[in-house]
Amino acid sequence: MAVVTAPWIARQLQALLARRGHAWLLQGPSGLGQFELALGLARAWLCDQPTPQGACGQCASCHGIDVHTHADLAVLMPEADMIALGWPLPEKAQADIDDKKRKPSKDIRVDAMRETVEFAQRTSGRGRGKAVLVYPAERMNAITANALLKTLEEPPGDVRFVLATDAAHQLLPTIRSRCQSHTLAWPDPAEALAWLAAQGVAGEEGAALLRAAGGRPAEALALAQASDRARRWALLPRALARGDTAALADVPLPEAVARLQKLCHDLMALRVGGAPRFFDSADLPSGPLPLGALTRWWQQLAQSARTAEHPLNAGLATEALVSAARQALNSGR
Repeated sequence: MAVVTAPWIARQLQALLARRGHAWLLQGPSGLGQFELALGLARAWLCDQPTPQGACGQCASCHGIDVHTHADLAVLMPEADMIALGWPLPEKAQADIDDKKRKPSKDIRVDAMRETVEFAQRTSGRGRGKAVLVYPAERMNAITANALLKTLEEPPGDVRFVLATDAAHQLLPTIRSRCQSHTLAWPDPAEALAWLAAQGVAGEEGAALLRAAGGRPAEALALAQASDRARRWALLPRALARGDTAALADVPLPEAVARLQKLCHDLMALRVGGAPRFFDSADLPSGPLPLGALTRWWQQLAQSARTAEHPLNAGLATEALVSAARQALNSGR
């Protein structure tokens, strides 16, 4: 079973496997494949028949990781991400959530980290060592990170760690200093387009969605799979200029804020003589918009981003976002 298919991820995996180290920190902007590369490393470390390119994809170890039951792999993620990606939660955590005692955590809980530290101290079940994957690593608070720190510095036996993040600056300096660091490489646009075409997103649509995703192929593929086709993205500025809330009606609030930030970014770039990054110039307002209005809109979006994960009323918040966008997009009249 081929797991790491994107060529830019495969190249980085091969390079990392050629180097020694018990703890890696994979960092870089979001959407570059941090989790895929981290899992590729863990798979190769635990594989019964690894190659210089990575895991074989055929052995019992690879199968155990495929079905998320490998006894020597601990995956630490926020519970909400674990559920979304199909990884099992600890029994007590799953029971608490099933009984509606609490919602899935959006941070990496200290209880889960303490269980992982205990896991690291046990003997390997398959004799190939143990692996601990932490993603997104910035979701560890200070208490959780400190619970990992000593084990990361003096790992028992043959356990190896891979931490992946798109916000390395938020990690404790002591965590960063105990890991070898790797900054993920941006894929070449032509290579990214070829990969998207192989996934069924080809031609102009692939190019438009790759632009919408800021050059991140996995995000472009997710936009396509979510029925967010290129035409809808191209029409977003005009829909917002009309105050059409349907343009964002089915979009989660954090993603809605992110899309508006992309639009505001491109408009500000045009205003100062730059080129748009996320939209085609033809899809943006033809006349220059006042820089003051765009700056105020950007500040409003930054404030909205701080509360987007926990809105009091998502529907009203979306309406407010569209209203502010309409005002900014018509400020040049």
